[in-house]
Amino acid sequence: MKKCDYCAKEISYYDQYCDEECERKALNFYSLREKYTKVFSILNVIGVFGIPVGLFLSAIDTAIGFSITAFSLMLVGITVFFLPFPVENMISSMKIKKAVFVTRMIGVGFFSLGVVMFIIRIIFFKF
Repeated sequence: MKKCDYCAKEISYYDQYCDEECERKALNFYSLREKYTKVFSILNVIGVFGIPVGLFLSAIDTAIGFSITAFSLMLVGITVFFLPFPVENMISSMKIKKAVFVTRMIGVGFFSLGVVMFIIRIIFFKF
């Protein structure tokens, strides 16, 4: 049996979505992804490049390096949580609803790691 492209419920071979609500949500997801792809990409590039820069700077000044790395991780986490745009392979294997959920949990993980790093910076390196 074929599965709904949004929620992964079993549907007939000739349908793409199980009902109109799933179709509306899927089209809304694709339009949001198209609309905010540039913003998502710019914020991710800033965050992803900030992580190694912070790690490099931590060899020179540990407090500043930890701060930059922590803020970069939090930026990536916030971006991925509020703009959860999974890759196409993830969407095709999990369908949209589950792929968005997994992507948001990854964003929560990045944000949490950034918060932990910032707390470590406060405890061990003082302002």
